[in-house]
Amino acid sequence: MSLPHLAPEMALLERPLIDVRAPVEFARGALPGAVNLPLMDDAERHAVGIRYKEAGQGAAIALGERLVDGDLKARRVAAWRAFAERHPDAVIYCFRGGLRSRIAQQWLQEAGITLPRIQGGWKAMRQCVNAEIEAAAARPVLVVAGLTGCAKTELVQSLDVGIDLEGHARHKGSAFGRHPLQGPSQIDFEHALGAALSHATHGCVVEDESRMIGQLDIPLSFWQTMETAPRIRVEMPLDWRLEQIRKDYIDTLWRTYRDHYGEWLGWSLMRKQLSSALKRVRKRLGSARFQRLQRLQALAFREHQRGNTQAHEAWLAPLMLEYYDPMYRYQLEQSPYEALHVGDWESCLAFARDWSAALPR
Repeated sequence: MSLPHLAPEMALLERPLIDVRAPVEFARGALPGAVNLPLMDDAERHAVGIRYKEAGQGAAIALGERLVDGDLKARRVAAWRAFAERHPDAVIYCFRGGLRSRIAQQWLQEAGITLPRIQGGWKAMRQCVNAEIEAAAARPVLVVAGLTGCAKTELVQSLDVGIDLEGHARHKGSAFGRHPLQGPSQIDFEHALGAALSHATHGCVVEDESRMIGQLDIPLSFWQTMETAPRIRVEMPLDWRLEQIRKDYIDTLWRTYRDHYGEWLGWSLMRKQLSSALKRVRKRLGSARFQRLQRLQALAFREHQRGNTQAHEAWLAPLMLEYYDPMYRYQLEQSPYEALHVGDWESCLAFARDWSAALPR
């Protein structure tokens, strides 16, 4: 009986994915939502690879069958079967869509479950992702700009055609923007971006970003499109922006650390992150300004422990007014592009919705 397969483009449709590559391969990059349930672990894959080089494919297959046999084979099939029973529309893939995914399919079929594999495997899906990003670079893009604290990310997230670059990167794009949890690899970021762009077939709205978000690069072709794309600019009063910054960089950050690491360790890690972030901009602040903000930050941490997170505004306000705002205004002066619309958050959201509704279908 032939084993079913799907075109690699199907991987962008957000179906559950079983990645049967070895853990070391999975760690280098995988598709969004994929679960690593390997046919062989790293050591087994390494041994089979050596046998392949020394004696060819037949000998390598024979070694693999000896290494993954009996109870070990049964456990791996059971893991695939359990996943397939929870996700009947799951798809299997390996590196090239060849032997490993076919073996997994066959073993599952013998256990009474038939799942398709991705033709061409991870390599073909990677090519599809790259092609999707290139295609998106040729479509209309609208960029949402504005000073720090104008809730640009929330505006993008409110749109059907919004692409949350910072969300996919798990980083807010500034010295203070690192996410408490480990961010994706460059490949994982590109895969998530490609999958999101595949749904924005007529155009998209993104937040104004530099080429790098944390340690990740926006793919060059798409970033070049962003650089020359039309813009709208959100303008909000300082007190509104300050409250937004406190929610994003203090309240939400603290909840995330506390929920994942507990009260004591979470507090220590959050304080370390914010202190380190301030030190990263020390040279640009200058020694006197840095020391002043460092003292204010330390006082805010004490108040925070008493339940007063609003105390952080004492150091966040001068950081915005004396560092981030002047830096943004300088960049704005250097830009040759006029904004299509300048207004408050609600008016910019309405403009972006009208812009997306007018995209050619």
